[in-house]
Amino acid sequence: MRVKKIRENISQLKPYSTAETQWRVRLDANERPENLPSAVKEQVLNRLAGLDFNRYPDSGATELRQKIGAAFGLDGGNVLLGNGSSELLAVICTVFGGEGRKIIYPTPSFSMYSVYAKLSDSPAFAIPLEADFSPNMEKVIGAAQSEQAGLVILCNPNNPTGNVMQSTDIRTVLAAATCPVVVDEAYYEYCGQSVSDLLPQFPNLIITRTFSKAYGLAGVRAGYMLAAADIVAAVIKAQLPYHMNALSLAAATAVWETRQAFAADIALTIAERERMTDSLGHLSTVQVYPSKTNFLLIRVEQPAALREMFAAQSVGIRDFSDYQGLEGCFRITVGTRIENNLAMNILERYHKTREPSGGAGFPKGDSYGETR
Repeated sequence: MRVKKIRENISQLKPYSTAETQWRVRLDANERPENLPSAVKEQVLNRLAGLDFNRYPDSGATELRQKIGAAFGLDGGNVLLGNGSSELLAVICTVFGGEGRKIIYPTPSFSMYSVYAKLSDSPAFAIPLEADFSPNMEKVIGAAQSEQAGLVILCNPNNPTGNVMQSTDIRTVLAAATCPVVVDEAYYEYCGQSVSDLLPQFPNLIITRTFSKAYGLAGVRAGYMLAAADIVAAVIKAQLPYHMNALSLAAATAVWETRQAFAADIALTIAERERMTDSLGHLSTVQVYPSKTNFLLIRVEQPAALREMFAAQSVGIRDFSDYQGLEGCFRITVGTRIENNLAMNILERYHKTREPSGGAGFPKGDSYGETR
């Protein structure tokens, strides 16, 4: 008996992987640079200690959904949890996509959008960003209408470019679209701008967020979405039973209850992001794009040389230099002050090897000493 070949759209995919190399310093995955605050970690461990490991988890995740909903003035029925916001995005594509139902999104953006479209047998329709990485909302709206889209996805702030869409522009898309519009707010905590206030006005709005970035639960896998109750009820149908394990649910609940403990560290990451932006902005051979996230996107003319310099120091950064629309670009996570100083030192050395005048345009009076 011959086994049938796998679906063609699946055979074309490559497994998702970000950890091919064990870097000494990891600035490639946009993770929180340090473990949980001690008080938060204690709460997580206390919740884990009280688990009945022999019992299935609460499939409805009732407690945490209600707690999250209350923070937004919503009911628990407007909240859905997922195995990271990635699972939620994939399931949303399954529910609203499918054969003949196009999924619209700007590009370059989160690389998994196209994968989720393929997994759901949905035709992907990518709208190129402008040269400065700003989205052309008229083209997004035009495509959503002319292509009779099943779903629109907007990443805000955008990954990997780091820029923020204006809420007025998102409002315009919501008003014009006849399909659900997902606003992926994975990096919300680093910019403070959200469209959650538009939820009562636009029943086609879906917001996804994650615990993986600012809240440091990348290893746990937890995320949530906010939407109208009928959308939540539809997406639930496509989720697997017990898709959130009890350990992840317990950790996410403890973190949500103590999330204020992250405020100081989030502020520190923002301050480090601005320090790096200001310092690197003086290097004429390194273009630094404005960011409202926990990472910076840079562009250089000799990406191979920079790649080698970071590898020589065993510092991992995300290489986008061969991606269409991101030629010569790298994404650098904002880490600890020591890690950031190391990254800036490497970029300064790159600049010195590339700047013909031997130093013009270097940062003035700025020391990258390894102090906290």
